[in-house]
Amino acid sequence: MNPKVDFFFAKAKKWQEELLLLREIALTTALPEELKWGCPCYTYNKSNIVLIHAFKEYFALLFFKGALLKDDKRILIQQTENVQSARQIRFTNSKEIKKLQATIKAYIFEAIEVEKVGLKVAYKKPAAFTMADEFKIALTKNSKLKKAFEALTPGRQRAYLLHFSQPKLSQTRITRVEKAIPQILAGKGLQD
Repeated sequence: MNPKVDFFFAKAKKWQEELLLLREIALTTALPEELKWGCPCYTYNKSNIVLIHAFKEYFALLFFKGALLKDDKRILIQQTENVQSARQIRFTNSKEIKKLQATIKAYIFEAIEVEKVGLKVAYKKPAAFTMADEFKIALTKNSKLKKAFEALTPGRQRAYLLHFSQPKLSQTRITRVEKAIPQILAGKGLQD
C-alpha cells in the first residue's frame, strides 16, 4: 500500500467503498502500487499492469495489455474503437466486484504473465488511420511540418490523426490542425 495513493480513495465522493475493495484485491497480487495519471496503478518491473479509475456512470479496472488476455469470461471492454491495447472490467456496485473477485485476481495474474514473457500488442501503423483532408493539405504546403510529423512516434502520430479526423465540420478540422502545428513542429504530441 502506497500512502501517495491514499488521496485518490479519500477524494472519491462516489464509489469510495467499491474502489477500496478493488484496491484490496489488487494489493493481494503483491504488485507495487503507484500513483499514475492521478489513479492507483499496479506495476510489474516498472511496466503498467492494471489501473483503477472512476467515471460518472461506472468505475473500472483497466488492463494496459488487456487485448492480449484470453478473457474467458467475456468481461473485458474496449473503451472506444480506437483503443488498441487497453481493456476494462467495468463495475457499478460492490456486489459485482465480490462476485468476480477470483476472476479479477486471475486476470491480474494473467496480465503479469503477459508482461513476464514480453508479449507486445501489434499496434496499427499510423498509415492505417484516416488522415483528414485539411491535414493532408497542411502537410503538402509545409515541408517542415511534414518532416516534423513523420519524426513523431507512431503513438503521437495516431493521436493527431484521430484528433484531426473526429470533427464533422471542415472548419473545426482546420482550426485543430492550425492550433497543433506549433506543437508538431516542436516535436510534441497532442497531450505533451
